[in-house]
Amino acid sequence: MPKDDRKARILDRINREQVKFMRLQFTDILGVVKNVEVPNGQFGDALDGRVMFDGSSIEGFVRTEESDMFLRPDLGTFQVFPWTNDASGKVGRLICDIAAPDGSPFPGCPRTTLKRALTVASAAGFAMRASPEVEFFLFQRRNGEPTTDTHDSGGYFDLTPIDLGEDVRREVVLVLEQMGIHVEAAHHEVAPGQHEIDFSDEDALTAADNLATFRFVVKNVATRHGLHATFMPKPIFGVNGSGMHTHQALLAKGRNAFHEERAEWHLSRTCLAYIGGLMRHAKGFCAITNPLVNSYKRLVPGYEAPTAIAWSLQNRSPLVRVPAARSEETRIELRMPDAACNPYLALAVMLRSGLDGIERDLDPGPPVNKNIYKMSHRERRHLRIDELPGNLSEALDEMEKDGLMRETLGDHIFQHFVQAKRAEWDSYIRHVSPWELERYLTMY
Repeated sequence: MPKDDRKARILDRINREQVKFMRLQFTDILGVVKNVEVPNGQFGDALDGRVMFDGSSIEGFVRTEESDMFLRPDLGTFQVFPWTNDASGKVGRLICDIAAPDGSPFPGCPRTTLKRALTVASAAGFAMRASPEVEFFLFQRRNGEPTTDTHDSGGYFDLTPIDLGEDVRREVVLVLEQMGIHVEAAHHEVAPGQHEIDFSDEDALTAADNLATFRFVVKNVATRHGLHATFMPKPIFGVNGSGMHTHQALLAKGRNAFHEERAEWHLSRTCLAYIGGLMRHAKGFCAITNPLVNSYKRLVPGYEAPTAIAWSLQNRSPLVRVPAARSEETRIELRMPDAACNPYLALAVMLRSGLDGIERDLDPGPPVNKNIYKMSHRERRHLRIDELPGNLSEALDEMEKDGLMRETLGDHIFQHFVQAKRAEWDSYIRHVSPWELERYLTMY
């Protein structure tokens, strides 16, 4: 649809629904959703991409002397939030790319980074589809402040009255559906207070946009119910952490490129090479898909999170699993990411890693269908099963050694991301934790 037609339709909907404010939404390098909100008198400028903001105030964007940045909206992302504030009326939303004053794409824009990766895929004859499964916790608040006290004692697939988060999940799903985001399933997860919402299959850019919106919606709905929602990967010791298992597939000429009926396991050479690429670069992109110090407290044996770089047709202990569905439903599931990641950067590095596997025809080896958690060290060595980084510092070391990561992210994002995460790690290792005091204070 021509831009003028889309603009006219948006303005017509704004008038019909009496939208009073517009959030111009974008994501910073670390994956935090930001926005500039404009009143209805500025909607014309907003739709034309003439709204400016101070980029120097955003972590990792630009220096003070280069501060002027423009928000270029993707008109196809316009939605109206279903809730209404009695004081200010309805609020609309547009997801934006960041542009420099001369109109050129800003190299620090994560959404533009994913677009570049999708262009590489398109040149190779592929289009990426993705459907994440996102886990999160709902916790109680006390005096308005979040705690880590769970609101229920439910377990996997439990129902009300045990699962007190059922109403929150239902409202989240309803809000997402009203905003054009399709949900496949929603249920209680393994740990008390833990929940999962699974998205329907979408093109990769839409999937990333949906994830950014989803995190905002979940937190907003939880707050309205007096709860706190968190995507922190491991907020509670001794129970499962929260992941973001990411199902993905490539289409070629509109058909699933991962399926081949006559091949072993009905998986094409393209699919196996894509898995090989993910395995080859998993250490390198781990800092992107698992970006927090806390992420690596989830990636430990015994809690259903992968630590082994292997693939399987059956069990869920390896890094990559191939679900049973075949034909046009054939897809692979990468189990390491968590929802604290920047969705645009995460999908970009996954895609480029898989494409590198296809280009180099990387062999992932045979599937490991035995439970890796129960294998001895000798068995793992015999099968040449490597391990993911054990902490954020190791992950950053691996990222800096992987040239494809710098190429995918570009120098600007690569350098600022590493710098920010090195500072985060430095702050962490200097901190004296309650565990250390309890363990050592009276012993030594």
